[in-house]
Formats: sequence, C-alpha cells, structure tokens
Amino acid sequence: MGTLTYILPSVFLSVIGQLLLKQGMSGMGSLSLGNNNVVALIWRIFTNPWIIVGVGCYVVGLLFWLIALSRAPLSIVYPFAALTMALVVFSSALVFGEQITFTRLVGVAAIVLGVAVVARS
Repeated sequence: MGTLTYILPSVFLSVIGQLLLKQGMSGMGSLSLGNNNVVALIWRIFTNPWIIVGVGCYVVGLLFWLIALSRAPLSIVYPFAALTMALVVFSSALVFGEQITFTRLVGVAAIVLGVAVVARS
C-alpha cells in the first residue's frame, strides 16, 4: 500500500474528530479554568460521549499517521496535515452552518495548492 493509504485516513479521522469535539463542547457552553473547578471540568469534558468518540477518532488517526511517518520523509507527510484545516472549514460549514468568507476560501485554496506542490515533489 502507498503512503497516501495511511495519510488520508489520518486526515479524515482528524476532521471527524474535530467535528465531534466541537459538537461535544458546543453543548457545554462557554467554559473557563479557575476557582478550583479543574477536576470537575475535566470530568465533565471527558465523560461527554461526543468527546470520547472524537478522541477515539484521533487515536485511530494517530495510528495511521505513525505508519505514514514510518514510510515517508516527514517533509512530505507533514504538509498533508494542512488538509485537515481545509476540510474542517468546509465540514464545519456543512455540519454547523458556519460561514465561509472569501478570505477563508482564499486561505483554504492556498493550503490546498501548497499541499499539491509538496505532493508533486
């Protein structure tokens, strides 16, 4: 199997993980640290089913990522992580109704173009 076979699942699992983490945290309202509530806050976060599944996606994605790192130079593999940012912009618009401004669209295009240049090298 090619290295992309391991990079792409890692990227997609990271995107899914971010969406799940956002869903879980959105239901909790605005949080902050302070006044000795750290333990209660950690418990509340890590007992949230959305968070648990989101972290699970990251763990499985990490496995794919580590295999990709064992197969190719970091300078080739790492730029593909930027695809996660681009995909999160579009996914958050679809899932959460977030706005994609022209500036964000230009930024995403620059990211994708950069990854394409690295991939061709």
